[in-house]
Amino acid sequence: MRLLIRNGTLVTFGNPCRVLEGQALLLEGDRIARIAPAEEIPGPFDRVLDARGKLVLPGLVNAHMHFYSTLVRGLGKAAPSASFQEVLENLWWRLDRKLSLDDVEVSAKVMLLDAIRKGTTTLVDHHASPGAIRGSLGRIAKAVKETGLRSCLCYEVSDRDGAAVTEEGLAENAAFARECAAANDPQLRALFGLHAAFTLSDETLAKAARMGQDLGIGFHVHVAEAASDVEANRTKYGKTPAKRLVDHRILRAGSIAAHAVHCDDADKDLLAASGAWVVTNPQSNLNNAVGITDVLGLVSRGVPVGLGTDAMTVGMLEELRVGLWAQHLKQENPSCGFMELTGALFVQNPRIASTLWGFPIGTLSAGAAADVILVDYHAPTPLNDSTVLGHLVYGISQASVDTTICGGRVLMHGRKLELDLDEAALAAESRRLAAALWERF
Repeated sequence: MRLLIRNGTLVTFGNPCRVLEGQALLLEGDRIARIAPAEEIPGPFDRVLDARGKLVLPGLVNAHMHFYSTLVRGLGKAAPSASFQEVLENLWWRLDRKLSLDDVEVSAKVMLLDAIRKGTTTLVDHHASPGAIRGSLGRIAKAVKETGLRSCLCYEVSDRDGAAVTEEGLAENAAFARECAAANDPQLRALFGLHAAFTLSDETLAKAARMGQDLGIGFHVHVAEAASDVEANRTKYGKTPAKRLVDHRILRAGSIAAHAVHCDDADKDLLAASGAWVVTNPQSNLNNAVGITDVLGLVSRGVPVGLGTDAMTVGMLEELRVGLWAQHLKQENPSCGFMELTGALFVQNPRIASTLWGFPIGTLSAGAAADVILVDYHAPTPLNDSTVLGHLVYGISQASVDTTICGGRVLMHGRKLELDLDEAALAAESRRLAAALWERF
């Protein structure tokens, strides 16, 4: 399919992020074929989209997500929690044990449709359902395929539910990773999922490390999200979470360390040397009152820091804004953090996705994935290369996504989904499953 997008203003992302006027975008198949004035791109075209009055941006990337949390929305049965450990024990660990495979699939599908509406086309998910492990990643993959987006999946291995559940989680990661490698589906990739160092023994970490190395994939793990993670590891193992995970070769190039809130200077140096990505999730950290990641301290050491939502939202520009305000508070400086936070979303997240998939994702350039969004926005001040990041944070973040394209396929246009999915029927099914889940909870 040849799809031409014309009359819009192109915002490329990447470093530098450029603003291109008078240029059209040609998509051929699942890649961007050409950027040039419309009159210089010969037809015929299978479809032409008029982007007049709109910005043309790459699809956004979410580098840490939990699809399975969807059905918790509005749940009031969890006991009040005074600490992050109690949040886990009173809510999330109770919830994930009760999930069925149907819950898993519908949770993902609901969140993926919301991602289309928010212009997020690539999501790196971290899944847990200890009572329904086998086939869970396949059910999420089915939802990804049906909605037309991209997702990198993993299963969250933990020792908290006993040895049999641990083994099943290890096996689910391995089976899905092998399926991904064999299929090489451009919508799907795999990492090896682990919960956090404080719920994993040295024996399990060693076994997972061997399996990940044999599979040739990195890991996706929560690191020092709360002070309790650090305390538990120091007490039992005499090491910080980062030190344990680096020593086991879990944190290395190609791996994602989510959160990294409670990392001291030595941990930050370890993370820099490991080559792993850190993904900050500011809204979740503020919501759980665990603290704020020292993004500036990490970036100053050369740690590549991306941006995730931890399922608080799929709106990446909303997450960016909160992340920037959080850094102002963390550093007690209202003038810091702008380039580090915008770079997390517009530079590092595309690099994370491009590395995981093996081809360029998250930029407007010839040869990159044909993941494109159109956003309604009339700039009230000059919009150019030097002002575009300010517009993205303070203006475009509040605008509506009109069109979402992933892999050259139009998923939404004119704010109407172009999928063979009944959104109202899906919501009704989700409500039915949620009610049953809440009873089991």
